[in-house]
Amino acid sequence: MSDFKRLKLNLTKPVPSDYEISRNQQPKHITEVARESGVLDSEIEPYGAYKGKVSLDTLERLQDKVNGKYILVTGITPTPLGEGKSTTTVGLAQSLGSHLNRVAFANVRQPSMGPTFGVKGGAAGGGYSQVIPMDEFNMHITGDIHAIGMANNLLAAALDTRIFHESTQTDKGLWKRLCPEKKDGTRDIPIGLLPRIAKLGLDKKDPREWTEEEIGKFVRLDIDPKTITWKRVLDLNDRMLRGITIGQAPTEKGLTRETGFEITVASECMAILALCSSLKDMRERLGRMVVASNKSGEPVTCEDLGCAGALTAILKDAIKPNLMQTLEGTPVFVHAGPFANISIGASSVLADRIALKLAGTDPNLSNEERKSKEGYVITEAGFDFTMGGERFLNIKCRSSGLEPDVIVIVATVRALKVHGGGSEVKAGQQLPLEYTTENLEMLRTGCANLGKHIENAKQYGRSVIVAINKMSSDTDKEHDIIREEATKAGAIDAIVSNHWEEGGAGAVDLASGIIRAANNEYPGQQPEKFSFIYDLESTSIADKINAIAQKMYGAAEVEFLPQAQEKIKEYTAQGFDKLPICIAKTQYSLSHDAKLKGVPTGFKFPIRDIKASVGAGYLYALASEIQTIPGLATKCGFMNVEVNDKGEIEGLF
Repeated sequence: MSDFKRLKLNLTKPVPSDYEISRNQQPKHITEVARESGVLDSEIEPYGAYKGKVSLDTLERLQDKVNGKYILVTGITPTPLGEGKSTTTVGLAQSLGSHLNRVAFANVRQPSMGPTFGVKGGAAGGGYSQVIPMDEFNMHITGDIHAIGMANNLLAAALDTRIFHESTQTDKGLWKRLCPEKKDGTRDIPIGLLPRIAKLGLDKKDPREWTEEEIGKFVRLDIDPKTITWKRVLDLNDRMLRGITIGQAPTEKGLTRETGFEITVASECMAILALCSSLKDMRERLGRMVVASNKSGEPVTCEDLGCAGALTAILKDAIKPNLMQTLEGTPVFVHAGPFANISIGASSVLADRIALKLAGTDPNLSNEERKSKEGYVITEAGFDFTMGGERFLNIKCRSSGLEPDVIVIVATVRALKVHGGGSEVKAGQQLPLEYTTENLEMLRTGCANLGKHIENAKQYGRSVIVAINKMSSDTDKEHDIIREEATKAGAIDAIVSNHWEEGGAGAVDLASGIIRAANNEYPGQQPEKFSFIYDLESTSIADKINAIAQKMYGAAEVEFLPQAQEKIKEYTAQGFDKLPICIAKTQYSLSHDAKLKGVPTGFKFPIRDIKASVGAGYLYALASEIQTIPGLATKCGFMNVEVNDKGEIEGLF
């Protein structure tokens, strides 16, 4: 970035709190970040001084550019100690952009305010590798999540209202009110219902010629309330809304129904925002969302309710990726944040595509010229490689057509010791001694978990680098063991990085290794063909699930419980069996059982139910009970949040 202006860090020890570091750095105006990144003034829509939205027109302008390098950051199986994926993602971008003079973008998810005010905290990174201003990042940004909530809840209201009206009116009454007759005798048919008319094959006839049977088929969705899967959402942790009864007011004429809320990022609308490729594609995906079945077992969609156009209108600005910056002034795209437990847990396809073009090069360059000028896009997948990385590759990459050049797996000494048999770790409590003192045997045992993730990543034909996220209590011998075990498992390198304490300067070795890996410069490194672990067209739903459970998790077999078996039959009959699979399970083990650390093998993997996210474009299989709206702990993050006399937010982490 020839005209890039680096923001200098004032490194202090001990490292202050994240919000203190963020507040002590003066960000560049967002228009300056945009210009340095190659975004035209006409393509940036500022939201205040330090964040803005980037127009999708940027993609069209840069369509002939050869994409920059695409780097996927994942981790080992999560522990309560954390591995630092977001911090590593940001630190890498700072290092590449501020210290190695490369065009570099960090692409991260938009954080939900559920964990921000709960126990986990925000998702801006940490220490001297952060997205800033961290308070604006962690709270609202440009309101995309609120727009998702409004779209989701409009559909929920339309669904329940339609059931109410169909239960209280005849076909003739519904026809009269849905499509009232105009003075010239024609019908005033809402534009949102035209796709349903086409779906029923009635678009070739004048509505005045429709038979009573055709009118009835059009106006009556005949929804079976027992099959409704669509829930209302809000962006908070509120356990009391997990199960509720609606329709209790006298005006609803006894049409009560048990339902519940989900956290907004669990909405299928959010997954669609993350996976769509254009405004038109988003509109089509929203229309395909299945909300229930009718009493004949046929799927009822958002399009059937006439809602898809309105939902698109609500989300027309949310589809534009948000631009922010790191502590060292390098650009960050913050866009979408699908719930990692039941969805892909990654930022948007559109943000990645725009960043890759901005980091791209002229198609007429020679290979050597391209190598010296191409930029890097560092993006992150939620949880570990085996969950977030697998979904990133099998779902997101299928949708985007993109392939990562290198896979980075982040590990810490402390987290690996958890998998090596270390004592139980609880949030807010003092760490047992083995986590802060050298214990080589425990660490080596725990490295088996890292080795399994490396093995899994290599099945896709990508080179793997392990990022050893340094902690103050680490020893050189411990780092040597991780490096030894990682390369033995197939990683081309394992590199210590101290970006939390030193910012981009602490990640220079890691960033340099990634540049070498992306250009196949390691000894013996050979380009491999990118491949998926299952085929969409020729593989059944059950076989896709088997492939993930056995190849990724290490299961001996998969047990499909009766409800899952029924869903496989239903979705196959409805034509949804060609969709990729997302498996919802605990993130704290390779298996379905959070207590099984390390590398469990020989276990039976249960699938109790399967649900469809047809608009987003995948099925998700439930291996365990997943709470789609978390609860609050006794002591929560919100208890430390305050606003000072200057109007500045304090206490976020």
